[in-house]
Amino acid sequence: MSLLSIVKVGHPILRQKTARVERIDETLQQTVIDMFHTMYAAPGIGLAANQVGLSLCLAVIDLMPGKQRKPMVLINPSIDERHGSVVEDEGCLSIPGFSARVKRSSKVRVTALNENGLPIEIEAEGLLARCLQHEIDHLNGKLYIDRLPLVQRLRLKRQIKKRKKSGIF
Repeated sequence: MSLLSIVKVGHPILRQKTARVERIDETLQQTVIDMFHTMYAAPGIGLAANQVGLSLCLAVIDLMPGKQRKPMVLINPSIDERHGSVVEDEGCLSIPGFSARVKRSSKVRVTALNENGLPIEIEAEGLLARCLQHEIDHLNGKLYIDRLPLVQRLRLKRQIKKRKKSGIF
């Protein structure tokens, strides 16, 4: 078990579509464990593999990171259905200290493989739907800031750049 380094906005891997996972083996199982430990330590409720520098189509989610944990592993996930829309605050472990109101689908149906390679289907709404969309966006090389209106996105990018220059980020 080890904590992985979370890469920050500006790292090229965050803008690349991740590679499909073709084999679930002990190495991948250990990566999943390390990703959960990293996510809990951050703390966060979701983490995509490219956020820790790995080009794997893999994400972990746990909306209840305390004692009542409900961990979810998503391998090669895809959003098969979207319904409605909602605008809510969103943040990201790769863009620490920032958040914005992001428009997302209010309900989604996602298919993926679990940590054992078995197919799963998740019908979600609320926080889980938003988290699934956020992590799957990561796996496709998108950040939540890409979903913001142009003026708001440019303002946020300037603020990020300013913090990076001053060494705060």
